[in-house]
Amino acid sequence: MRLIWLLASLVVLASAGTLKDPPRQRYDNYSVYRLNIRNKIQLTLISKLCELNKKYDIWKEYDEYSKEVHIMVNPAEAKHFQLFLKLYGISNELLIPDVQKLIDDEQMASARDSGAFGWTRYHELAEIEAWLDDIFAAHPTVTEEFTVGYSYQGRRIRGIKISHGTNKPGIFIESNIHAREWITSASATWFINELLTSQQPEVRNLAENYDWYIVPVFNVDGFEYSHRKDRMWRKTRQPHPTSPCFGVDGNRNFDSHWMENNGASSNPCSETFAGEEPWSEPETKALSEYLTSIKDKFSVYISFHSYGQWLLSPYGHTKEDFPPNYDDLQEIGSAFTAAIKNLVYGTEFVRGSTASVLYVASGSSVDWVYNELDKKVGYTIEFRDKGRFGFVLPPAQIKPNCEELMAGMIALIKKTNELGYI
Repeated sequence: MRLIWLLASLVVLASAGTLKDPPRQRYDNYSVYRLNIRNKIQLTLISKLCELNKKYDIWKEYDEYSKEVHIMVNPAEAKHFQLFLKLYGISNELLIPDVQKLIDDEQMASARDSGAFGWTRYHELAEIEAWLDDIFAAHPTVTEEFTVGYSYQGRRIRGIKISHGTNKPGIFIESNIHAREWITSASATWFINELLTSQQPEVRNLAENYDWYIVPVFNVDGFEYSHRKDRMWRKTRQPHPTSPCFGVDGNRNFDSHWMENNGASSNPCSETFAGEEPWSEPETKALSEYLTSIKDKFSVYISFHSYGQWLLSPYGHTKEDFPPNYDDLQEIGSAFTAAIKNLVYGTEFVRGSTASVLYVASGSSVDWVYNELDKKVGYTIEFRDKGRFGFVLPPAQIKPNCEELMAGMIALIKKTNELGYI
């Protein structure tokens, strides 16, 4: 019997030696369409189509403001999809004819600019972490490293605290909870650099009068996977016990109105899968514990996302109710959006509660911090653009996006201060 097991083991090991790493996912001729939804029947049909057929991927869910859905279509389904749209009278516009072309252009830009760390290309996790090490070494008196926790695959979730003193109001920024939203970690690192090096008076005011806690890449496993294997990967990377599908939407996994009002999915293959229970993901569990441990040290919570150009406040779980300080949140939001629009780019952001202007999204980090930690100023910022490039925002737009972020943050923090929240 031992001989049989030994032989079997040798066969397995030999086979393992010949197995190749699965190839990188390509998106040749995958198209992204903007659908104009006129009624609930059309919306239900699109939702069911994507739920039942994995050759469709919703990039942007339906919202009451634009009444649009953005959907990526596998080329194998292109003819069927057009027939479907025609049959149900759904008007549409082609936004991206070939997703792979955008990805290739993005990679070419990175190949041309392979020098020092900067904001003319997107960086991988190892590069961001090496840059953080350099930042800590270069600014030892005002920076401090902290560890949120560890991912499912054992990666450390790193953060940086920037402080020019003690007992100053704190602001926490969480970035890249969704892996494919690369503009978020690019913006977070740029923002860190500006807080440490900019000589502009308004930026110095931000840097020196507040304590900043910033996590540039929260979903470290998913982010690494998006660089190595699948540019469009969104979720975490923990396998499911009964499904071939991997991962959970970290921003639906917090224990605040979890799974309420269809604000997340119970389907493990869905991009908005909330997990089998709140805190099923070690990443979200670790963040909740870390935030709880410093809850007396911060007053404002910001979550970086893309895309759509939104500034979203609580609540996400319902569009029927609004927070008691909703008017204040909208006043702060107005300052943010106006500051961005006044820049040379003229970019317009829409503000409002997540559920009322975008869609119902339950179990988010911002809602959990607002409801459970009683931090009454919290926002999700959805960066550029409106869909022309979507998640594959060209590197040439990193700096303009970052300039908009800084202008918005200066106005947001100023108004938050004026209203007495910090």
